[in-house]
Amino acid sequence: MEISAIKVKELRDMTGAGMMDCKNALVESGGDMEKAKEILRKKGLSKADKKMGRAANNGWIIDYIHFNGRVGVMLELNCETDFVAKTEEFKSLGREICKHIAMQNPKYISREDVDPATLEKEKEIYRAQYAATGKTGQALEKIVENKLEKFYEENCLMEQKFFLDESKTISDMIKEAIAKLGENISIGRFVRFEIGQG
Repeated sequence: MEISAIKVKELRDMTGAGMMDCKNALVESGGDMEKAKEILRKKGLSKADKKMGRAANNGWIIDYIHFNGRVGVMLELNCETDFVAKTEEFKSLGREICKHIAMQNPKYISREDVDPATLEKEKEIYRAQYAATGKTGQALEKIVENKLEKFYEENCLMEQKFFLDESKTISDMIKEAIAKLGENISIGRFVRFEIGQG
């Protein structure tokens, strides 16, 4: 199978892996970008994944006010050095994430931030919704788990699909930036304001 240099470069930009590793992963995956990323991760070749564990103690506070003045967002985006924090690419990523937060209104940064009481309440609601169908035991729990995954996708920033490009999640965007900028990047916190919302 012939793999284009453009596709190899695109995978390299996303993962930070070497050109030959990217080409081999694309050949192995039959040209499927998502499978190729997974292959690189399994082989430990994705530099972005290796960098994600490093401390990110620098960063920038980025804000966004929607054009109608009714929605505003403040975001703490962290990185490892002051040098990267001042780059236009880093700030641009922050602005894109701010716009996304304004539009999609996530409640949490990641699934680890959802408190156990909220999860239990959600599970109870899902069980009650499907109890009438006669499903019980494993079948019911599978449905509950699937509904919980959907809850995470809708409410957790890192798992939401980017509102301007649904082919990637916010987590994917951050990994691409890590690969490009060579440092760990993480979201410290965010706050979203909307007129009339408490």
